[in-house]
Amino acid sequence: MSAKSKVYITAAVLVLLGFGLTIYKNLVLGFPMLPGNQQAVWTVEAEINFLAGEQPIIATLALPSSPPNISVIQEDSASSGYGFAEENTNSMRRGVWSRRSAKGEQALYYRLQVYENSSITGSEFGFVEQKEYTPFHEPFETSAISLLSQVREISANSRTFTSQLLLALNAEAPGQNVIMLRRQVDSEEDLAELVTQLLSMEGIDSRVVSGLYLEGGRRRQQLSYGIEVRDGDSWEYFNLQTGVTGFPNRFLLWQRGGKSLLEVSGGKNSSVLFSIVENYRSTRELPLNANNNQGAALIDFSIYSLPLAEQNAFKSILLVPIGALVVVIMRLLVGIKTSGTFMPILIALAFIQTTLVAGLLIFLTVVGIGLFIRSFLSRLNLLLVARISAVIIVVILIMAIFSIISSKLGIESALTVTFFPMIILAWTIERMSVLWEEEGPKEVLLQGAGSLLVAIIAYLCMTNSVVEHLTFNFPELLLALLGVILLLGQYTGYRLSELRRFEPLVEQVEIAEQKNADDTKKTS
Repeated sequence: MSAKSKVYITAAVLVLLGFGLTIYKNLVLGFPMLPGNQQAVWTVEAEINFLAGEQPIIATLALPSSPPNISVIQEDSASSGYGFAEENTNSMRRGVWSRRSAKGEQALYYRLQVYENSSITGSEFGFVEQKEYTPFHEPFETSAISLLSQVREISANSRTFTSQLLLALNAEAPGQNVIMLRRQVDSEEDLAELVTQLLSMEGIDSRVVSGLYLEGGRRRQQLSYGIEVRDGDSWEYFNLQTGVTGFPNRFLLWQRGGKSLLEVSGGKNSSVLFSIVENYRSTRELPLNANNNQGAALIDFSIYSLPLAEQNAFKSILLVPIGALVVVIMRLLVGIKTSGTFMPILIALAFIQTTLVAGLLIFLTVVGIGLFIRSFLSRLNLLLVARISAVIIVVILIMAIFSIISSKLGIESALTVTFFPMIILAWTIERMSVLWEEEGPKEVLLQGAGSLLVAIIAYLCMTNSVVEHLTFNFPELLLALLGVILLLGQYTGYRLSELRRFEPLVEQVEIAEQKNADDTKKTS
């Protein structure tokens, strides 16, 4: 295998790996591809109230367990004087509050923050045992049998049977059987229980489910009910009023199965009400805080696991490859000459700290003064190491004097001169001075202008908000960037700046074409 083939294969692997990891973080973990996006976050609070009678208190509340299409950011309990623990039985979560003794009105609180995430499928844990079927009393039993017989005729399987049953129970002009059965229904929960009982008569496994519609500003709300029907190895959600399948948007599934929502031992007159508040947060923060993503390898072993100080440092470090790509393109494809390979990148990093205009003025001033002093040092016939060391000291003195004068004049932007890498400035002054002596001032101006041009382009790319967002949140893209640089390293064609060499040839071709055209006219 040739070296060129190895480069192409390596580059292809790097590009695919980089983009693959990026797509995974975006689609699965929920990281946004663009900066500044915000997403609605709902704070849901359950308030439990009951009357205690000076005896041990145990209150249990069903808690959401892997709700579909919803990511949980955090959850907590706030109840003064009560202990709190969590029970997890048969994939069902319940919060347990306990206290040795209490008297009077009591209030317990459970709070969680959630946001909508379509990549979360939720958990379809096994069938929850339903209470044993109890026959209806007459004449309800007869009405139920008759209604089931009618629905059976217009359905083909458990799914269509459930849909048709719900449509019949919610018809605008219901039949006598439906009217009779609905006399037992006083609430949405009663309707859900009625449907599951009818489905049980038909031999269809079903269970009651309840949840909350996530709408901001809702106070003292109760759960909305629906049903789930077993369809093979999975469960299908049905809207009680419409018979439509599939969980609705912005719906927080709270409880599955027939077990009571709230149980209180040692108290009476218990109730639970829900309040919902909506706010907005950056979409980048949500996947990092969501409980669903805890333990994800790309997060646990990533920059996000570092302390904040180190994360801020990497925000600048991860921009360096962008500057390297700009240098590669400008030198290999465009053909711009620069003073050193990495000097434009370091200057661009300094521009990020100083702003572009202030950075240009500082750089030109320091380098200009440094070149003047370097010309004096060249007359002393110093050795290279001593000369460069002297230039470094001179650069530091220039920067110090520059900062002091700027401070006295109140020019705050000039104080950022310290962000320029002094070693690179010293080496730049030395290279330009040697180049001046060997090639003349024209070459110095050419390479100096090229370096500043590349640095400015790199600065504009590195300070782009989209680039900053992608490099920090998707550092895997640097693998793809490495692959692109490897491919550019194989380029051996003409650079754009070299095309001017062919201008005389183009002129000769145009003259020849014009002459041929004139000869053709004369001949004709």
